[in-house]
Amino acid sequence: MREYFFNCLDKYKDRTAVIDEKAGSLTYGDVEAFAKRVGSRLEKRSLAFCYCENVAGSLCSYIACLYNAVVVLLLSQTIDAELNRELLERYKPSYLFVPEQKKEEFKDYKIVYEEYEYVLLERNVKSNIKLNPELALLLTTSGSTGSPKLVKQSYINIQSNAEAIASYLELDEKERPITTLPMNYTYGLSIINSHMQVGAAVCMTTKGILQKEFWEFFKQQQVTSFGGVPYTYEILKKLRFFRMELPSLRTFTQAGGKLPPELHKEFALYAKEKDKHFVVMYGQTEATARMAYLPYDKSLEKYGSMGIAIPGGRFELIDVQGNVIEKPDEVGELVYYGDNVTLGYAEKPEDLLIGDERKGRLVTGDMAKRDKDGYYYIVGRKKRFLKIFGNRVNLDECERMLKTEFSQAECACGGVDDKLCIYHTKGIDGKEMERFLSEKTGLHPSAFTSMLVEFIPKNEAGKVLYKELPGIEMMLS
Repeated sequence: MREYFFNCLDKYKDRTAVIDEKAGSLTYGDVEAFAKRVGSRLEKRSLAFCYCENVAGSLCSYIACLYNAVVVLLLSQTIDAELNRELLERYKPSYLFVPEQKKEEFKDYKIVYEEYEYVLLERNVKSNIKLNPELALLLTTSGSTGSPKLVKQSYINIQSNAEAIASYLELDEKERPITTLPMNYTYGLSIINSHMQVGAAVCMTTKGILQKEFWEFFKQQQVTSFGGVPYTYEILKKLRFFRMELPSLRTFTQAGGKLPPELHKEFALYAKEKDKHFVVMYGQTEATARMAYLPYDKSLEKYGSMGIAIPGGRFELIDVQGNVIEKPDEVGELVYYGDNVTLGYAEKPEDLLIGDERKGRLVTGDMAKRDKDGYYYIVGRKKRFLKIFGNRVNLDECERMLKTEFSQAECACGGVDDKLCIYHTKGIDGKEMERFLSEKTGLHPSAFTSMLVEFIPKNEAGKVLYKELPGIEMMLS
């Protein structure tokens, strides 16, 4: 299995692989040596859970699993307790990699190894779970903080996507990315995979962009790049990022949802003025990570676009009958083809033995259009539509318009047919937002209502958890 991804460990053995804000630096050779030490305690083709933090021990544990042909599920070390119990009971993993401070929480496991502030635990009763030979990695689906549904990634999925990302971002061993996203999140993990592919040094920190320690570490390590979801860029604007002195920064990327076009334009302008690269990307866990990117030299000209397919991938748009749409500027469902399309889902242990169900084709569930130059634009989720007085209304587009007009408040759109609800935080009059949408859509004001909420629920990657918003039914009763 090692040839798929970890020939980089030997190739770059004397180069720095990871810089931990607390633990210091490790070379690629150090990481491989750890993988070998741990490997002597692991049974190949077994299942492990890794409770992740953005620290060296977590990264080394992940690599040790792939290096030793152990299938690993990456989870946040702050995972919901109920969901964690359900996953442990359902899959009964043979091994756990946990932060040192959490080792006492798992009574059914014994300690077999400790290093880099991470502990390897082994289950007291051996598991007889059967695993498909292609299966390498398991991740939770986007926004699934309350769901045990897992995405199955193969060794080829990981390798092909890492190579494609490294290619279009023009990565080399001089890069020094910083962790701004959880490594158990597909986007955060893709940053690690693609940079290790080329022998770069990954700067790992548990601090966030709102903390001064993050920026101190950023400058100290002369970080060259970072990635963010739309919420990251909303916060960066409020932090007056455009005024920061960051001479080492060369590239910043965005994925994890559509960036409001005006915000896209602002960061594209900044990048052009400062001679930096701003790359907007598109992806899903079901496609390992990335499916599309907007080349940095098109970032301003094509702002609002998710770009073109990554190297080795291709798109098509289909209509409701499944026919391929050839004309430009017609909306259809986005379908992707590539080696990074994952094997399928797992909802029970038996699913881990099933092979490739998708055969390199992913129907994304996103509605998009393609311009005359071949660049794609997401217009919304297939399921994020309401029928209001016979008219089809795109909830994502409504959100975009509201966030552009009322930037001082957070908001999200939901509801049921014939009644759209605007959920918003303090700072703006809900009735004013209702009037605005009524004018923009041309629909009667009675179609809209609003609800003041304390906060808009988001997952750790900054995506809105629509299912956790209050039910609109209470307002209609």
